[in-house]
Amino acid sequence: MDLRSFAFIFDLDGCVYTGNALVPGVARCLAAIRARGQQVLFLTNNSREFGDELLDKLVRLGIHATASEMLSAAEVAGPFVREHFGPSRVLVMGSDRLKQGVSEAGHTVISAEESTPADVVVVGHDFSFDYKKLVAMAHAVAGGATFVAVNRDPRLPIEGGEFLPGCGAMVAAVSAATGASPIIIGKPEPHIFQAALARLRHPADATVMVGDTLESDVRGGQRAGLHTIWLAPAGAAAANPQPDLTIHHFDELTAALQR
Repeated sequence: MDLRSFAFIFDLDGCVYTGNALVPGVARCLAAIRARGQQVLFLTNNSREFGDELLDKLVRLGIHATASEMLSAAEVAGPFVREHFGPSRVLVMGSDRLKQGVSEAGHTVISAEESTPADVVVVGHDFSFDYKKLVAMAHAVAGGATFVAVNRDPRLPIEGGEFLPGCGAMVAAVSAATGASPIIIGKPEPHIFQAALARLRHPADATVMVGDTLESDVRGGQRAGLHTIWLAPAGAAAANPQPDLTIHHFDELTAALQR
């Protein structure tokens, strides 16, 4: 695969960084891509933070980026609901920033304590998830509200190979209580990739998705028409789906850019 004319989309968690540590070799690789004048966009399933917050983290870790190069599933949520359902009464479970973004997209945000009926339920990662919120979400979905999940990732990776329960764990609780399946905004579904391509203004067949997750990054990228590069763990078996390129260290990608 000739990478010289490609735009690059990089996953963040587990690919550019894990917790508060950069993945080895990624800084050199990104510098090499930028030195060639190729576009870069950072795309994450993060359901709590917007691109500007994640930009601050990248800068602290020593990675150069701009606000326009950052896109999170959280910031896509409000516009997605407006595009598909119009201005709505939205019951949001998630961070204050997610709620703010939904409000700024022209919706009325409803809390779990309110009796106002919801048109749409949006579930993101919520560190204060509790039974009261689950009851409110389940009753709203059972009452006919459209069920939307920012992502379905079961785990949130942190340093040392550890993890926290992710947004998908909370989505699964609402699904179990109601029997309903959500509409997914984030990876591996196409919508977030389409938003990324619109931000880049670059065709899918000349864009490559780089990520560490076969289902979200590789399969999702392929479904959106992108080329894919898998950052595989040491000793990983053959990939399914098969990416265009498999690397085990970012220095391999840096070398491939020179060919």
